This record gives sequence, C-alpha cells and structure tokens, in this order.
Amino acid sequence: MGESLVFGAVASSALVIGALVGGWVTVPKRVLAGMLAFAAGALITALAFELFEESYERGGLWRAVAGLVLGAVVFTVLSAQLDKAARAGSATREGEEASDKLDLDAAASDRRASSASTQGAAGLALLAAVTLDGVPENLALGVSLGEGTGGLALLAAIFVSNFPEALVGAASMRAQGRSHRYVVGLWVVCAVLLTLAVVLGAGPLSQTSPETISLPLAFAAGAVLASLADTLMPEAYERGGPLVALSTTGGFVLSFALSLA
Repeated sequence: MGESLVFGAVASSALVIGALVGGWVTVPKRVLAGMLAFAAGALITALAFELFEESYERGGLWRAVAGLVLGAVVFTVLSAQLDKAARAGSATREGEEASDKLDLDAAASDRRASSASTQGAAGLALLAAVTLDGVPENLALGVSLGEGTGGLALLAAIFVSNFPEALVGAASMRAQGRSHRYVVGLWVVCAVLLTLAVVLGAGPLSQTSPETISLPLAFAAGAVLASLADTLMPEAYERGGPLVALSTTGGFVLSFALSLA
C-alpha cells in the first residue's frame, strides 16, 4: 500500500507541477512541442512492453487484441466529443488542423492563445482526456507494483506525459480567464483520482486472475496508442518541426532503459 501511494503520488505530481507552471509561466512553443514529443517516445515503450505485452502474456492474443481495440475505440469516440466541446462557442483559426484539446498557443510565449482556449473549453477538454487515458494507465502501474514486476518504465512514461499535458491544459484555462486557484484545484483533484487508481491496481486488482488483469492492461495500451495518434504526436510535429524526432527518440530510449532496470 505504501509503495503504491508513493508511485501514484510521483506519477500524479506531474499534473500538479504542470498546472502550477502553466498557470504562471509561458515558454517557447518549440520547447512545449519537444516536451510532448519526449512524452510520446516514452509512452511508446510503456504501451508496448509494460501494457500490451503484459496483457498478451496473461490473457493470450485475442484477449489482448480485444482490449486494445476497445481502449482505442473508447478513447477515439470520447476524444471526438472532447474536440466538439473545445470548439463550442469558438471559431478556430483559418487553416488550423491540430487538436483543440492541446492548444499550445495558450502556453507559448511567442503566440496568442487560440479562440478554443479564450472562448471555448480546450483546457477542460484536455483535463477530461488526461483522466480518460490516465485511469487505465495508473491501474496498470498499480498491478505491476502489486505483483512486484517493477513498473519504472510506465511510471516514467506517465510522469513525462502528464507534465506537458497539464501545463498546456492549465494555460488554456488561464487564457479563458479562470482563477489560478480554480485551475490548480481541478488538476489536484485529477491527480488524487489517478493516485487512487494506482492503489486500486496494486490492491484488489492485482489479486485477481491473469485473464482478468489482461483486459485493463490491453485497454490502457489501446487508450495510450490512440492518444499518441490523436493528440500528442500531431501536436508535437505540427508545432515543433523536425527536431521533435530527436525528442521522441530520447523519450523512447529513457523509457526502454528503465524497463530493463
């Protein structure tokens, strides 16, 4: 229990730190894009080795594939609804094709926030998206801890992906005129929820049969994979240029090295 609380608090602390930074500080857009790319690289390792491979070994190929597809479908459907919420009451800039859930302009020092942040619900939509794929990720982290199989790679991937998402989400809320207390409070609630998910995974869920555990692991892998394709990678490459390829590589190498520890 103590270890799961520590791991959960560390993973979720990135949300609070990101919200604090996003509520006060603006940074160059290329730096934000590099952070997202680094997070994407780390998540690639985590979903392949910590999530999907574990699901396959516990429940077999078809169970793992079914969970993966289900997680991807659920994230994709809800992500489309979040995009609509982010655009509600706002008109996006002409030629804008990147996801409104991750409005890097709101946190960037070299661009004005888009109307999706100032008039819409981009920050709240991103908060919902983080919670959607964060719960199964943290459940999987808890399962790894409960069974004594490590989970360092998944912890690192969750941390480095939580930070830029919370930073951009908090900046979007700030651009909309929300108070600093309101913004940080919402992300603290999210952090507490995800910490409890780690505890749940390390406790009751880790004591169930391997076939039962296989499904949430695969679901988390599908949700993470869909979030990479839908949000993190498009935003990073759209905003950061070719150098984000190196950031992605760095995230992958770090996460892979931790998976071997």
